[in-house]
Amino acid sequence: MPELNPPRPAPAAVLTEPAAVLTGSAAVTTDQVAVATRPVAVTAEPGEWIALHVFYAASPQPMLVNCVRPLVDQLTGEGLLDGHFFINYWLEGPHVRLRLRPASAAAAPEVLRRAEEALTAFLRTRPALYEVDSGFLKDFYNALFDIEFPGEDRDRFMGEDGRMNLRPNNSFSREPYAPDYAKYGGPAGVELAEWHFRHSSDLVMDAFRTMNLHLRTVLLGTSAQLMMVMASCFLPEEDRLADYLDGYYEFWHRAFPGTGFIGSKEYEKNYAEMAPPLGRRFAEIRAAVAAGELQRLPGFLRGWATHCLELRARIEDLTVRGELAFPVRDGPAREDTGQQRAQPADAAPLETLTHVPAVLPRLLSPYMHMTNNRLHVTIRDEAYLSFVLGQVLREPDPVADGSASPAGTGPADASRAAGGPEAATP
Repeated sequence: MPELNPPRPAPAAVLTEPAAVLTGSAAVTTDQVAVATRPVAVTAEPGEWIALHVFYAASPQPMLVNCVRPLVDQLTGEGLLDGHFFINYWLEGPHVRLRLRPASAAAAPEVLRRAEEALTAFLRTRPALYEVDSGFLKDFYNALFDIEFPGEDRDRFMGEDGRMNLRPNNSFSREPYAPDYAKYGGPAGVELAEWHFRHSSDLVMDAFRTMNLHLRTVLLGTSAQLMMVMASCFLPEEDRLADYLDGYYEFWHRAFPGTGFIGSKEYEKNYAEMAPPLGRRFAEIRAAVAAGELQRLPGFLRGWATHCLELRARIEDLTVRGELAFPVRDGPAREDTGQQRAQPADAAPLETLTHVPAVLPRLLSPYMHMTNNRLHVTIRDEAYLSFVLGQVLREPDPVADGSASPAGTGPADASRAAGGPEAATP
């Protein structure tokens, strides 16, 4: 089930470029600061992932730029950190799930101490002022709760009134980390996903720092172009890519039956205005990727394309070596939240897949979605973009008929075109 971001007002521009130290769920508020210990520099097998859930009822952008990025850069530079990534989630209130992998078990206490210290300082000096305790947002999150947790696991997160619990705002807690092995193809697939998530997280944090992503058009233009690049790297065949994007939109539409979260008629209404600039941009990106001429792309997209092609190559290698296994049939839609959940009694067994064309689209969907999640793009907008991108692929090729702008231009048009339907829902 999708990881949804809370609805927000729509502004409107151009795109430029542990050894475990704690167990269970130990809540830490801004009034608590851990006692300092000396850093531990080590070279050994990586330690266990540390997961911290930071409840912050505001845009996560300042926390990611001013707290998380400096923290992971410093820990990595000192040889204390082997990996990191983050996601946004809504369960028990809007929060960031920060995952840190110490360079060794011996480094875990210092990594945890430094992370707690940095988060405590940030929450004390820049607290989120909004409280999700009444009104529309609380009802909105409870609607998501009913969809995501219809039965099992529900009691753990529910109050006596039958509604979802809310954690204290401006607090954080240490939580278990339980990757979704079925979604990513087993242990080897999860390890690859964690490698990719680090790159995706860094890309998004850098974009938050250097681009006007608080503007809706810039945010959606950026999301659209990152989707274009990743999809083109994974599925270069035009018809196959168009079918995939259509199916991606339909998946989100089916995931929220009867809610009105995912549009259809309003998407079609906006299509005519957006199609030309987005179509040109998509054609340019696909042509550059197909020709292996990534230098034709702007630097921001060039680095992403290079990473996506390496990611695809790693998937292909794991697939042909028989190291990826997936459920033999689709189960209920569940988000990869890294959270412990009860295994359904009728869960499908896993089977090894060695056919690369079957594996690539299966992994493309969660990879693409989680990048949008990090950007704080709503599910509604993500579905909208996939709808439009699928449609423009079926239009005449603007590169072939000479109407495309030179490669490396046009991001402003793509951003303005991707403004999307005004939405107060995900």
